[in-house]
Amino acid sequence: MSEDTHNGQNGSVSPQTIGATASSGARILDQDAAKAFAIHAAQSLTDDKCTDVVVLDVTGISPVTGFIVIGSGTSARQMKSSLENINDLAKEAGTQAFAISSDERSMWLLADFVDVVVHLFEPNARSHYDLESLWANSTRVQVPPSERKRPGIDG
Repeated sequence: MSEDTHNGQNGSVSPQTIGATASSGARILDQDAAKAFAIHAAQSLTDDKCTDVVVLDVTGISPVTGFIVIGSGTSARQMKSSLENINDLAKEAGTQAFAISSDERSMWLLADFVDVVVHLFEPNARSHYDLESLWANSTRVQVPPSERKRPGIDG
């Protein structure tokens, strides 16, 4: 098999998308849509009171994703709820999660949307794993303040 193709779920060969895995569960977004989704995910985390939220553009650096969103939460419950909110955003964006962590006692939760991977850490775990240093060659994406209003939360 050549580098620019992969087998789909039914065994057919389809074009490889930069920053995408060969997973067939989630819809692959183009680079602009993936960047917009990463920004919306970061805004959602900030809206959910997560702290130190960053978006890293790893396009061309990572063989498995295009954007990484990293944030810190105050509790496992808050982090799980925040990932559920991002999953709702994914549906609005026309994609879905390939996998989402479900261990409520974890200090590190992850949601894999193929083109965008969201990591939520308890602050000490984030410091220990230091993903920002791991992806030091990446470009930080500017995240503007959220303008999203959520019923029951924002009035």
